[in-house]
Amino acid sequence: MKRWLIIFAIAILIVIGFLYGRHSASQLGGNVSVAPAAHSNLDRITAGTSAKKLWVCPMHPQVTSDQPGVCPICGMDLVEMEPPNTSQPGAPHSHGVHLDTASQQRLGVRLAAAEWQMLSQDIHAYGNVVADESLIFNLSAKIEGVIKKLHINSVGQRVETGDVIYEIYSPELLKSQREFIELLKESDLVMYPPDTPPDAPDPHTSGKGMSEYQMMEMRDIANRRIPIAEKFYYVDAGIELIDELYRTYVPREVVEIHAPKSGFVTKIDVHEGSAVKPMDNLFSFADSSRVWLDVPLYPDQLAWVKNGDEVTVKLPNAPKIKARLKFITPLVDSATRTVQARLSVGNPHNRFLIGSFLDVIIHAKPHKALVVPRSAVMRTGKGDWVMLSGGAGHFTPVKVETGIEAAESIEITAGLQAGNQVAVNGQFLLDAAASMSDTAQRLHHDTGKH
Repeated sequence: MKRWLIIFAIAILIVIGFLYGRHSASQLGGNVSVAPAAHSNLDRITAGTSAKKLWVCPMHPQVTSDQPGVCPICGMDLVEMEPPNTSQPGAPHSHGVHLDTASQQRLGVRLAAAEWQMLSQDIHAYGNVVADESLIFNLSAKIEGVIKKLHINSVGQRVETGDVIYEIYSPELLKSQREFIELLKESDLVMYPPDTPPDAPDPHTSGKGMSEYQMMEMRDIANRRIPIAEKFYYVDAGIELIDELYRTYVPREVVEIHAPKSGFVTKIDVHEGSAVKPMDNLFSFADSSRVWLDVPLYPDQLAWVKNGDEVTVKLPNAPKIKARLKFITPLVDSATRTVQARLSVGNPHNRFLIGSFLDVIIHAKPHKALVVPRSAVMRTGKGDWVMLSGGAGHFTPVKVETGIEAAESIEITAGLQAGNQVAVNGQFLLDAAASMSDTAQRLHHDTGKH
């Protein structure tokens, strides 16, 4: 009996173990689900190399098809692209896109050839009239004294050479006048000694020559008078003061100072009653016989302009004036982001008022350039691109370097040759399709390696 009980217990344990194993397996199997593989459109592109043609939506690259059709999202015609295992003829390392004739017609793709042309343009701008810095001068005090009267009252006042600009009292200048008068009296004593009879003929009018002694004395007195006269000229008292001293033999306490040059006043640094000393600045003048025209140029205009270009200046109610650009500053204005071009023009009758604005036309010199239509160039954050036609419906994006721009054309300085055909419209759609094709090729290449 004991033996059968042991056998029965072992059998029960075997049955329990069997039932427990089936229950665990059923629990594990109930929680595992194998989802079907999700294949994207790109997976379909790279699924194999047997597909010969694929079509993709330029605006929604995730939409692809193995036959022509329209995008279910935007309704745009699908664009044919080459299969991943092919490459563009003549450009084995660049991505591209292929369009049949019907697709090109539907997209309205037009081509234009890069060709050599003479580019020229008239730049319409404005000029600001400013004073010529080389003709601006300061008038400083040349002797110590006190300003008794000003004849200049406001900035902008016109002053001609020789006009009285201020009157000054100067002890030093008064002393010089007295010395000059003493020399005049001394020369008179030489000419007319005290013992000369009242009825003696005047040596200046009688024709009777002076003695050798008189001539030597007169020469000596004249030599001593020259430095004093030069001082009067230096302080801009000039010939007027000397003539008055010759006539009156009376010194002037207040001396008139005359303008050494013509111009208009730009600054006044002195007032009546001011005490001045040599080198003190009194006035600033600008000679307006010649002025500058500052012409601000923007970057797209600057590419055209060169020193020496002819300029037409338009004056209100006056004939036009021709001039040439003299200088283009190498600095950019931080506020306006412009560069100043300058031209110098004569202003004999003050036709150009300082601070005024005038219309100017810069006649840029024409030059030979390789050009394409402006609409053919795509501006991107990675540079400028064109869609180059390789013939038979093949298009490849090509990076180019551009130069100056005209109304309808743009210069190509690198990236194209004369005769190359480029798309002038629809190139953004072509580029999107080409990018999708390139993505497919790279994805296929990566998949093949794994």
